[in-house]
Amino acid sequence: MEHFLTEKQQMIKELAGRIAREKIAPLAAKYDEEQEFPHEIIKVLAGADLCGIYIEEKYGGLGEGIFETSLMVEELSKACGGIALAFAGTALGVYPIILYGTEEQKQKYLPAVASGEKLAAFSLTEANAGSDAAGITTSAVEDDGEYLLNGTKQWVTNGGEADIYTVIACTNRHKGTRGFSAFIVEKDTPGFTFGKKEDKMGIRASSTRELIFDNCRIPAENLLGREGLGFIIAMKTLDWTRPGVAAQALGIAQGAFDEAVKYAKERVQFGQPIASFQAIQHMLADMAIQLEAARCLLYQTCRHIDSGAKDISKESAMAKVLASDVAMKVTVDAVQILGGYGYMKDYPVEKRMRDAKITQIYEGTNEIQRNIIAQVVIKEQTGRKL
Repeated sequence: MEHFLTEKQQMIKELAGRIAREKIAPLAAKYDEEQEFPHEIIKVLAGADLCGIYIEEKYGGLGEGIFETSLMVEELSKACGGIALAFAGTALGVYPIILYGTEEQKQKYLPAVASGEKLAAFSLTEANAGSDAAGITTSAVEDDGEYLLNGTKQWVTNGGEADIYTVIACTNRHKGTRGFSAFIVEKDTPGFTFGKKEDKMGIRASSTRELIFDNCRIPAENLLGREGLGFIIAMKTLDWTRPGVAAQALGIAQGAFDEAVKYAKERVQFGQPIASFQAIQHMLADMAIQLEAARCLLYQTCRHIDSGAKDISKESAMAKVLASDVAMKVTVDAVQILGGYGYMKDYPVEKRMRDAKITQIYEGTNEIQRNIIAQVVIKEQTGRKL
């Protein structure tokens, strides 16, 4: 389908696609098996000047929007969703700085990310605060011109590998979510350590770790926005970055679909390619329909955000839900089309099925996204929230 990409957008798509095919695809199985973080791929992206695609030019980036970033994530994810996440997770980590940082904070942190020198991570979830993000207990107490940070964060993408962390902590327990604040914490800060690296079902090339803060002192100038703005910063950041999850899901699904079509044309049973059987044709047709529908919603959502729209929660959630649900359905069907071979690690579709599942879970489960969508829809119709 023609999506009317500009010449620059087409160039970004083609460049990211070439990196995916030539640099990522040959190593995807190895990175998955060994749970190796893709530092070499980050160097390739940096060499192509793509690490800062979403960062303003004055900070060393390309100054592109959510659409261009999503195009890039989609292409990289066609080869490996886990490897693509090293880039996408960094975007999640620095968007709070892009959206709410002071000029001094932007000058200090964004150029190093844009050049690929440093990676970033976003830290909200805790053991007892997942879907209920309001339940976080990590605390930040002001002390002699600094903040004393204590607590543990869980399931942090790029954890241990990133140099810059955006951390949401409680500065006033009596104010509920209005007592949350956001901080920039650097990797080597005393009192900041990491827990074990999680052994995951999918996206195994991505590092997922606990963050442990034990009387970790951070300077007051590392506060993002102001005290009490942390929950808003977190929610607004996720509104901006959920299209990236949708793009990751879409890329994973497209990669699985391409493999399924290729296999169906080559696999011969009963004297003919299985692609000639109506049962297989209908599966491929449904997969193609779902992919195009998810892509159209994602691209339109990205254009909507980049146009300057203020209220984007519903559209961002819709794009994430549809693309991730499609990714799970398409990858499962791809395994089915490959049959016994699809279940084997010698073929790449079982990995894509494992990788797809997390897109329905992180950055807000799809159940939570449906809550968000419904609340906005009801407010639009009635003029008030539930």
